[in-house]
Amino acid sequence: MGSGDSNVRVVGEFVAYLRVEKGMRPATIEAYRRDVEQFAEQVEKRDGLLVTAMQEDVRDFMEGLRGHGVESRSIARKLSCLRGLYRWLLMDKRIGHDPTVNIETPASWKVLPKSLAEGEVAEMLERSGAAARTPDADGLVLRDHAILELLYGGGLRVGEIVALGQEDLNLDVARILVRGKGDKERIVPLGSKAVAAVERYLAVGRPGLVRKGLVQRALFLSVRGKPLTRQWVWEMVRGTAKVGGVKASPHTLRHSFATHMVEHGADLRSVQTLLGHADIATTQVYTHVALWHLKSVHRAHHPRGKRRAQVVE
Repeated sequence: MGSGDSNVRVVGEFVAYLRVEKGMRPATIEAYRRDVEQFAEQVEKRDGLLVTAMQEDVRDFMEGLRGHGVESRSIARKLSCLRGLYRWLLMDKRIGHDPTVNIETPASWKVLPKSLAEGEVAEMLERSGAAARTPDADGLVLRDHAILELLYGGGLRVGEIVALGQEDLNLDVARILVRGKGDKERIVPLGSKAVAAVERYLAVGRPGLVRKGLVQRALFLSVRGKPLTRQWVWEMVRGTAKVGGVKASPHTLRHSFATHMVEHGADLRSVQTLLGHADIATTQVYTHVALWHLKSVHRAHHPRGKRRAQVVE
């Protein structure tokens, strides 16, 4: 059996492991497959195998990506995929050494997630809230405001928003059950404003969107009584933000949620749990966001902070 055939078999078995054992979504599995196959192509250039790859192969792979202008965040994702592959091979006792050990992760945290200032988020939510509080507010207005409150108030992903069902709500104790990546479940607490927005949508808005003969478990419905799509939520958020003169997406609101939590003193482990991150390394990006915030506060308010900033600049 040639190296190519052997690598194809390993990739196929790894993909089956991700689907059956890890329960990953099809799109994520396909991304993992592409990343591993790309690495396998490089290893095969020297007639090597995935199971005999060395640290030099991994380093050369990453350097090649850098040389072709691939962003550090994408390189970090590919390295994370390879680490998953070799953890699986170690667990399956097919290899005795992990070639990704001691490979430094690219400093992808330098490309900081975009987030809005607290005032910008507050203005955006107040604008949608004012529309939702009018006596003639229809189901669509109430729905959109509830979605915005959940995106920022709970840090939900857009896919988690459209997947929410009525049975996932436990508003009496201000929390919801969220199904994240890999169908992993987590409990997300909500603030009073998010709870009030969802309650009003349920009581006044959603009944008007339900269509006769269509029974939907989805919490948020379209004008036709069907579940919303991710793309629709993206466009709604962008349109709402644009009215206030800012650029935002559901992802921006999620990043804003995490950034503002850390800036106000939340520990990373708590933020990791709230966001549903499997790896604390994913959440650590917010330490750098918070550090930038602390530096700006120091410069603005400490008497020597201002003076030093002037000298440096």
